[in-house]
Amino acid sequence: MSLVGGFHQNMQLKYNIFKIIKSMTKIMKKKEVGLSSTIFFRKWKRVYSALLFFRKWKRVYPALLFFRKKSSAGFTLIELLIVIAIIAIIASVIFVALDPLTRFRDSRDSARWQDVSAIATAIKVDQVDNGGEYVTQITNTNAGEVYMIVDGAIIAGCNAQNTYCDTDVNSSGNCINLADLVTEGYLGDVPVSFNGNGTWTTSITGYTLQRDTTGIITIRACESENSTEIFIVR
Repeated sequence: MSLVGGFHQNMQLKYNIFKIIKSMTKIMKKKEVGLSSTIFFRKWKRVYSALLFFRKWKRVYPALLFFRKKSSAGFTLIELLIVIAIIAIIASVIFVALDPLTRFRDSRDSARWQDVSAIATAIKVDQVDNGGEYVTQITNTNAGEVYMIVDGAIIAGCNAQNTYCDTDVNSSGNCINLADLVTEGYLGDVPVSFNGNGTWTTSITGYTLQRDTTGIITIRACESENSTEIFIVR
């Protein structure tokens, strides 16, 4: 039984008792029974006062019923809007999580980050092992120019994939062969970028090298799909 329902039954019972006592009071005043009205009122004084209190509360009961009905009517507009907003957020998260194209692009970018890090680390370790000198191919590059990294013989067209590069290779002949780093054991092999928008091979790996005038080396991935640009400076 609900709190309001129990309260209603108690109110009805006390109100019925109140009517009975009121009738008895009238009878006592008319002296239709032998008991003294003075004794009766002394005996029922407290009960009568309590019943008067509950009689006043009987007028409040309809208001209690109103609030009970209102609370069980359903969701408010604000609650519905909150639920709709939460559902929209969850739906958007699921949509992104299940978007295979985005996931593949992220995966390829992650591999490119690993490759540029491996190339840069191999170059710097080789430099340390050789008393601060870079391999000959890097030393012979023009400072500030961007070179396409290749594995093996250099062929023309080193800038053929500039359309897909975040930073362009300077000229058709700007290729650099880093196969010596593999021969000397600093690299397992010269990395070749995953194909995204461009097509990459051992002749045009999709990774570039730039040496500045102070000897700082920048290794870049030619293309980045879900990143601004993928590069490491060492």
